Amino acid sequence: MRDRITFKCSVCGEENYIGTRNKKKHPERMTIKKYCPKCNQKTDHKEKK
Repeated sequence: MRDRITFKCSVCGEENYIGTRNKKKHPERMTIKKYCPKCNQKTDHKEKK
């Protein structure tokens, strides 16, 4: 079953993106590099708690 997860900018803390992942196959937290409009640059977005 795929769960919805929210990605949070590691620099400013803004919640910008929503994605899905299978928690049974990938139990560790995801990190993606995406554009943050508040920081105006590409930053690491980590999965929100």
